[in-house]
Amino acid sequence: MFFKAFFTNSSGILTSRILGFFRDLLTATILGSSIYSDMFFVAFKLPNLFRRVFGEGAFNQAFLPGFFNARLRGGFALKIGLIFCIILLCLSVVVCVFNKPLTKLLAFGFSDDLIALTAPLVAINFWYLLLIFIVTLFGAMLQYKRNFTAWAYSPALLNLAMIIALLLARGSESYQAILTLSYGVLAGGIAQILLHCYPMWRLGFFKLLYVGFKELKYKNPQPNLKNAQKTSKQDSINRNVKEFFKQFSPAMFGSSTAQFASFIDTLLASFLASGSISYLYYANRIFQLPLAIFAIATSTALFPMVAKYIKESKESLALRELSRSFWLLSILLSLCVLGGYVLKNEIIWLLFERGKFARTDTLLCAGVFGAYLVGLLPFGLARIFSLWLYSKSKQALAAKISAFSLLIGTFCSFVLMQYFGAIGLALGGSISGFFVFFLTLHFFGWNHFWNILWNPKWILILCFLLSVEFLILIAFKTYVFSL
Repeated sequence: MFFKAFFTNSSGILTSRILGFFRDLLTATILGSSIYSDMFFVAFKLPNLFRRVFGEGAFNQAFLPGFFNARLRGGFALKIGLIFCIILLCLSVVVCVFNKPLTKLLAFGFSDDLIALTAPLVAINFWYLLLIFIVTLFGAMLQYKRNFTAWAYSPALLNLAMIIALLLARGSESYQAILTLSYGVLAGGIAQILLHCYPMWRLGFFKLLYVGFKELKYKNPQPNLKNAQKTSKQDSINRNVKEFFKQFSPAMFGSSTAQFASFIDTLLASFLASGSISYLYYANRIFQLPLAIFAIATSTALFPMVAKYIKESKESLALRELSRSFWLLSILLSLCVLGGYVLKNEIIWLLFERGKFARTDTLLCAGVFGAYLVGLLPFGLARIFSLWLYSKSKQALAAKISAFSLLIGTFCSFVLMQYFGAIGLALGGSISGFFVFFLTLHFFGWNHFWNILWNPKWILILCFLLSVEFLILIAFKTYVFSL
């Protein structure tokens, strides 16, 4: 069951990333690196950030444990959904009314004329926040039943809708093209919701939400037994919702640290030689691919099982699932690290060396990519052990670990950039990954970890696979191609 969920998630993420690559390629072809592309990226900045933070687990980390523990799951899910929908609906209306001041905050360097042109795009794209929340809520409920297909493939629909919008806008005036692309974002959000509707209906969740309406009804003011039961139900739902928001805030902060780290790296890279920001961007895009396909897919598939076993006080079963996931992820990410590091020059050459991206750029970008790869294994493995903390409602502790590691990584980046430039920034980020990993293991329990790690069969399998891969890579570089 776990492997089916893993392959569903990883294939969905891979499909989305491939379509995302074509989307970026088409965007560059139609809009180029112009003020119009800048205007769209500014307008899409907040929705894209919200999508990444929620999509990588912030909502699930708080919702699923609460959903498992809730006595009245329909009322619990419906109340959380209504609270978020009302807040996002009000925010979207406010943004529509005050779109120019918000656009000024997002693009402070834009002129007043550009602000006036970008503001309507910001207002249109902001509505995607409401749509992606509904997708996130439906996806989290489906994961309770171990159904991952709609959730895994829904991001691909957003990219597909944007590709169709770009194709429709081909030949149009540039501003009309980005306006069409903005409506394509909303069309993608609607398509994502529709994809979730059938499994939601098939698994009975729409019926559960309908029951939730009854559970949230106002109580009869006359004091009788029926009224007392309603009061008890509402108190139970309110307690669960309160606990959810207590866990959600630190979970959202913890999921945002990667975005903060990227922003800080970009800021620090602006003090380095020209091209440093681009090297970090291109290298990080490749680094994120195995992290998403393997680590995020594994943690998404694993979390409902771990949360369920923890809730039922079956920690031995939860540890068994963690052990299986640990070795699967260790093998996959180790193979990626070795292959990526040995072929780092060739990978950057194949993907980027054309036009104004010269051989010198390839070698510098490959160095940054190699520094990022140092942190791939700890970053990926930390995700699955952090599920233990989330399942025990220790989201605040996980957020503190992320915040401390972010500070350490920023300090290391600042020091190392003085000597190694952009490579030092990437290496500082990798160092923070080791801090996240070791601190997470400390609170997970070193005894549990050593029991998982000490598995001679899997150690031999890992060593054998790495040895075979290394020999193949050396033969490839010797007899086929080497940059």
